[in-house]
Amino acid sequence: MPDPDLPARHTYRIEDLAHHTGTTVRTIRAYQDRGLLPRPERQGRANLYSDVHVTRLHQIAHLLDRGYTLASIKEVLDAWDTGRGLAGILGLVTEVEGPWTDEQPDRVTRAELEARFGGTPDDDAVAEAVDLGVLQPVTGDPDTFLVPSPQELAVAAELHAAGVPLPAISVHLRELRGQVEHIAARFLEFTTEYVFARYLADPDSRTDAHAAEAAELVRRLRPLAQQTVDAELARAMHALATRHLRTQLVAQRPPRPPAGTRNVSLPADTIDAVERLVGRERVSDFFTLAAEREVRARALDALAEPPRKRTGIQETP
Repeated sequence: MPDPDLPARHTYRIEDLAHHTGTTVRTIRAYQDRGLLPRPERQGRANLYSDVHVTRLHQIAHLLDRGYTLASIKEVLDAWDTGRGLAGILGLVTEVEGPWTDEQPDRVTRAELEARFGGTPDDDAVAEAVDLGVLQPVTGDPDTFLVPSPQELAVAAELHAAGVPLPAISVHLRELRGQVEHIAARFLEFTTEYVFARYLADPDSRTDAHAAEAAELVRRLRPLAQQTVDAELARAMHALATRHLRTQLVAQRPPRPPAGTRNVSLPADTIDAVERLVGRERVSDFFTLAAEREVRARALDALAEPPRKRTGIQETP
């Protein structure tokens, strides 16, 4: 209902109210049906609106411009109507719904995208980027896109330049996004349980002062999530990358021959044939046994030869 302490200095018919506030009659009636706008005062056969309605329409327009839905606007206005203070609630909502990064959005043209990603048009990749929110179409300009996170786009360009296919980058981003959202949910649960519970438990305590205090806490705690993730990611990357590198180096190092043995080079075709015959893991054993058998065979042949031939003495005919 209109605030009785606020005198209505002007009255408006619905058409005049729509013209004065830059809206439409249909919209005003829709707001009334949703409970966003107080009912007008009935005088005879006329419905008269006041400055209270003008103020409320301006508030709704302001909240819509900031991205609020009509459902969330109703909750905010209901809080105002029950005396919990619109200013404090708006301040809290502004802190929560505001940007959680200092990064500034940018714009990029389709030609610039093609140049950064290999120079070849790829409509499927652009559509995937739009679906992921990495790119946002600009109304009225199909060749220009808004980039909410230029850093994210730059990372994708670097990975692609290093040889990672665009579909693999998209799959990685979807998987990463799910994992990061899980981390964000856990951080919110943690801070809600230990910090914000006192502001949310009792609806009667949600005064303007409490909302302002909660907004200040959000402002202070907002960087902590990113700082924690950055620190833990750096720790994990250092540990895992070091371990991965050592594993790869050990896997690529040729096995050290046992004491008293030597490395022998063999044709690749011969090794491939033996692998097909006995399996890769038994190649070394095969060559060792084959060599030993050959040595034994030659030793037996030498022992079986006539003495003259063995000593090099030629028999006189």
